[in-house]
Amino acid sequence: MREKDSVAAYFVQAMIHRLEGDPQRLRAALEQASIAPALVDQPTARVPASAFAALWLIQIRELNDEFFGLDSHGMPPGSFALICRALIQEPDLHKAMRQCLSNFSLFLRDYRGTLTVRGKRAVISLDTCTQNSVVSRYGEETFLVLMISLLCWLGGRRIPIDRADFRHERISLSDDRLLWGPNLTFGAERTEIEFASHYLRLPVVQDLVSLKVFLRTAPQWLVIRFRNQHGLASQVHQRLRNSHYSEWPTLQAFALEQHLSPSTFRRKLEREGCSYQEIKDEVRRGVAFEQLRQSRASIGDIAEQLGFQEPSAFHRAFKKWTGESPGRYRARYQGELTE
Repeated sequence: MREKDSVAAYFVQAMIHRLEGDPQRLRAALEQASIAPALVDQPTARVPASAFAALWLIQIRELNDEFFGLDSHGMPPGSFALICRALIQEPDLHKAMRQCLSNFSLFLRDYRGTLTVRGKRAVISLDTCTQNSVVSRYGEETFLVLMISLLCWLGGRRIPIDRADFRHERISLSDDRLLWGPNLTFGAERTEIEFASHYLRLPVVQDLVSLKVFLRTAPQWLVIRFRNQHGLASQVHQRLRNSHYSEWPTLQAFALEQHLSPSTFRRKLEREGCSYQEIKDEVRRGVAFEQLRQSRASIGDIAEQLGFQEPSAFHRAFKKWTGESPGRYRARYQGELTE
């Protein structure tokens, strides 16, 4: 974790919500983590990642709950380690995630996660029974952060989210794209995240030795390790995102821009859990989602912008990503069918 890593203060609010009725305890916890109390009321303000990680552990001790008092039963300290010990014994991410959701349900009463595989798509859906809308909002985001971050850690790589829907409404944050991907909706009918199901076939690469390190550094592993705003993967993402597809450099040319050899460039990306091709695919998806939701460009023009030779190829690719056609996807956000 670097000194310049940071997270939005919004995520601090989720951890301290339970203490808002006890100003003295809240102030003491924030001071211990070296977080200025004034930042708490500014959800878009930035908090050093090291302070965020410290507060995470402080709040677990303070509340005696690894889910920060966001559930009517909660997770006693040690629950998370117990769950992880079971997960590292599973052969692949599919079995590990099913086991993970089942084990979390042994502790949490208000949140129930379900994994559904639909061909090439995998969906983690969340049902919530708490009546407090603020607690529900924080709890749902915390739950899904834990799920996708555990998947990334177990597989030793970053797993991109192709769709994230939340029932609640809230302001947009600069962290959102890194956490939830480019296809993010608030005010949806149901809370769920979707990603390519082939990631579930990845083997679990962690063991007891790496688990001990993970548990000592859990906050930064869960929230920062695979969502690093300043890593090479993020730099590649931004470089591609800010240029037309026709101007995208080859891997060799990009490595030269970074003053790296192609092999070193590949290794650095691998350490961040991705490859150059995967980032290119992720950026194409992100631009497609954005253009279909926010622009009036024709589907043919969007296909050309993304480097597809024919609109039909874009249709096939988009259906593979989302399970629906580009026109139907656009209709849900712009209110008219353009196919």
